[in-house]
Amino acid sequence: MSIHAVIWDVDDTLFDYTTADREGMRLHLTAEGLLTGDETPEQALVRWRTITDAQWARFSAGEVSFEDQRRDRVRVFLGEPLTDAEADAWFRRYLAHYETVWALFPDVLPTLDALAASHRHAVLSNSSIHVQDHKLRVLGVHDRFEAILCAAELGVSKPEAAAFLAACDALDLAPHEVAYVGDHPEIDGRGAADAGLLSVWINRAGGYADVDPPVGPHRIATLAELPALLGADTRFGAPSTFG
Repeated sequence: MSIHAVIWDVDDTLFDYTTADREGMRLHLTAEGLLTGDETPEQALVRWRTITDAQWARFSAGEVSFEDQRRDRVRVFLGEPLTDAEADAWFRRYLAHYETVWALFPDVLPTLDALAASHRHAVLSNSSIHVQDHKLRVLGVHDRFEAILCAAELGVSKPEAAAFLAACDALDLAPHEVAYVGDHPEIDGRGAADAGLLSVWINRAGGYADVDPPVGPHRIATLAELPALLGADTRFGAPSTFG
């Protein structure tokens, strides 16, 4: 059966989140005077990323709200018992620097253009609609998507099948009529495959070189490979791109 729509992850799939987070935090820490101690900028950035991952896992597990995981990221990073208002203010100052370095990956617009006439498009993100709606508007691609669904509002997050199925329902399409493209081998790749979608895992620059590829997803290194893959839809009989 042909694929009629593509559902997209956002961060590190369409949007170069890793670079923006790193460079935005570097600017922020400099402005806040937090790079004057023994900790190097690289160490501070690694610590921020580790804390972010840990707090995000708590949010994904339903232990804290989206807003509280942000506040706790700040409190743990600074080692200070900030009030909600203080943590929110610090995070807003970080966001101001972060947003100055936002960018799409170079292969995004050519791929969206190539698929514009043949496929419908939507977004499914483990974030909040407030965050991703704004981000996609700033990046100039918001109008490319019929629907934007996020875990904070859905009440369920990837890799749960219910998240992927909710996105298919938003397009009024069955899972086997939809492709999902994301950068994480398990959350995106295996999650989408297990939910019955055509799963496409984009592993840019071999970022998961030390991870065994999950069974099920097709693997690509650039979105430039996607139009041909969707045109060929090899799930039923032909070899997977994992080979």
